[in-house]
Amino acid sequence: MPARQDFPDGRPRCGWVDDSDSYRAYHDEEWGRPSADDRHLFEQICLEGMQSGLSWRTILNKREGYRRAFADFDIDKIARFGADDVERLVQDAGIVRHRGKIEAIINNARRAREMREREGSLAAFFWRFEGPDRPLTDGAPTAEAIALSKALKKLGWSFVGPTTVYAFMQSVGMVNDHHAECYAQALCAKARKQFKRPAA
Repeated sequence: MPARQDFPDGRPRCGWVDDSDSYRAYHDEEWGRPSADDRHLFEQICLEGMQSGLSWRTILNKREGYRRAFADFDIDKIARFGADDVERLVQDAGIVRHRGKIEAIINNARRAREMREREGSLAAFFWRFEGPDRPLTDGAPTAEAIALSKALKKLGWSFVGPTTVYAFMQSVGMVNDHHAECYAQALCAKARKQFKRPAA
């Protein structure tokens, strides 16, 4: 997909960016910026899982609803959610009311808590699967994404297929997939160069 050149500010951006302020801000300020914050990493992998079968615009528009519904993605709080919370959440119009996906977030919080206890942090585990900087592809999962997906499934995580995991890796800067002509490509490359990888 070619870069778009027709934005009012004159900045070329990745071709998937639309004209909405929220989408443009997500691309400019978040997508591809490296992160080692466990809360943010957990939020992103959950939201990418929620996107399955839907558009990212739908999930982005409901992100604040998800944050309210899931305790701002506090791993310990979500891990304590029970059956009553599931019933409450399937009635919450602020999120996608898909029982399986709701249960997956709760399950993944419990698996994330185990990972944090075992590895020290989610970041230490995830960043072992970092991909190289490379030009934007057709979105097909990389070998690193496939390996991370398999590792997470083995640990009991849900809604973490290779496509979902690759989208997660793109979003948190584990790979810089901004188009070569996108103005943010160089910014994210610089951020990745300066980023201190979490220690295991």
